[in-house]
Amino acid sequence: MSFDHSGRIAMITGAGSGIGRATALRLASEGAAVAVVDIQLETAEETVAAIADGGGTGVAFDVDVRDRSEIESARDGAVNAFGHIDYLVNNAGLVRMSPLDELAEDEWDLVLDTNLKGMYLVTQAIAPVIAGAGGGAIVNLATIESEVVVASTGHPQVHYNASKGGVKMLTKALAVELADRNIRVNAVEPGAIATSFIPGGDIRSPEAWDSMKDRLLVPRVGEPEDVAAAISFLLSDDASYITGAMLPVDGGWLTR
Repeated sequence: MSFDHSGRIAMITGAGSGIGRATALRLASEGAAVAVVDIQLETAEETVAAIADGGGTGVAFDVDVRDRSEIESARDGAVNAFGHIDYLVNNAGLVRMSPLDELAEDEWDLVLDTNLKGMYLVTQAIAPVIAGAGGGAIVNLATIESEVVVASTGHPQVHYNASKGGVKMLTKALAVELADRNIRVNAVEPGAIATSFIPGGDIRSPEAWDSMKDRLLVPRVGEPEDVAAAISFLLSDDASYITGAMLPVDGGWLTR
């Protein structure tokens, strides 16, 4: 199933790779023009090139989502390029693996500032533009670790879990606050997705599969395109009566 995003403009953070890139390609294939935002301009430009190869339209911006001035510059560049913004996908994020006893304050700040504060800064900058265009939709990237602790390495990443738990309530609060501006706000909660997001992790390895298979109802790891499909739906008019929701894309992980 595909959704119609013809004439819509999407801004996607962290779109230089992984779920962000898959989402950019999906929305572009469905008619949206895409502002591709990433901390690395080279990877953002690679995504734009892939969009162009598929016949779509995109423009690249390098942005650290912790930096308000860089966010505003990309916002203004996207509006100059496309005229308006209808959709925002807050995908940029990172994980660090330090256990509590070794967790330095600057690592805590890096994870919380990127995963949670960055989402607030980007939304604060982009929501008025979406409202000015008549409204639209925002999708935030949470994770199943917004709901449960997944201690795959023998210890949880407390800073990562805290940041993604914050995303859950930020999503719900934004859905309330932005409702009168005709902006819907939802989140997806990916589970085991085959990306390079986890440093040094190979989610496709036999060892990783042995640790996950008893939790999954769908007998495979997820792909970035699985999450992109859910994001496309939540942005689309087909989801016009959905806001404040957390949609697991996890192969059934949270069911057990």
